[in-house]
Amino acid sequence: MTKKERVIKAVEALEKLYPDAICSLDYSDAFQLLVATRLSAQCTDARVNMVTPALFKAYPDAASMAKAPIESVEELIKTCGLYKTKAKDLVGIGQMIMTEFDGKVPDTIEQLTRLPGVGRKTANLVCGDVYGKPAVVTDTHFIRLCNRLGFVKTTNPLQAENAMRKLLPPDKSNDFCHRSVLFGRDICTARKTYCDRCPMADFCPSKTDFE
Repeated sequence: MTKKERVIKAVEALEKLYPDAICSLDYSDAFQLLVATRLSAQCTDARVNMVTPALFKAYPDAASMAKAPIESVEELIKTCGLYKTKAKDLVGIGQMIMTEFDGKVPDTIEQLTRLPGVGRKTANLVCGDVYGKPAVVTDTHFIRLCNRLGFVKTTNPLQAENAMRKLLPPDKSNDFCHRSVLFGRDICTARKTYCDRCPMADFCPSKTDFE
C-alpha cells in the first residue's frame, strides 16, 4: 500500500468517525475567525469561545477594531494569555485590513500572513473555512497524527504542510485537518494512543510495516 493510498484510507476513516468537520472556534465571518484564531495561540479553544462574545460585541469588525484602544482590548482578552501582544496584534490587524485591503479580510495565504501575528496556520484556516480554498492547517494534533501514520517525518509546520498538500485530495484537506484535531483529542492523544479504538490501526505503521 502506497503512502497516498494510506492517506485516502485515513481520510475515509475520519470522515466516518467525525461526519461533521467543523472548526471548534465560534465565529460569524472571516474577521471574527481571524481574531479567534489569533487568540487561540497557547490558549484553549474553549477559553477563546468564552472571551470572544464580549470582544465581538465591543469590536465586531475590522473598522471598529482598528479604532479600539489597546487597553480596552487587553482587558477583554486578558484571560487568553499573552494578552498584551495579542491585543496589539488585533488592533494592528484591524488597521491593516482597513488601510491596505479596503476593509475586507484577504483570501490568500500570502496576504493574510502580512497581518500582525498571523502565521500560515491561521491563514490556512481562514482560506479553508471562510473562502473554501484547499487548506492544510498544521496544528499540533495534525502534525502528531501525520507523523504517527508515517505520512511525514517532521515536526516543522511548513514542511508538514507542504508534504501533506501533495498527499491529501485538495477538496478533502481542510476537513481532514479539523477531523485530525478531534481525533488527536479523543484517540491519538499526545500522552497516550488508544489503538484499540482507532479505525486506522490496521494500516498504521505502529501496527504494521509499511515503506
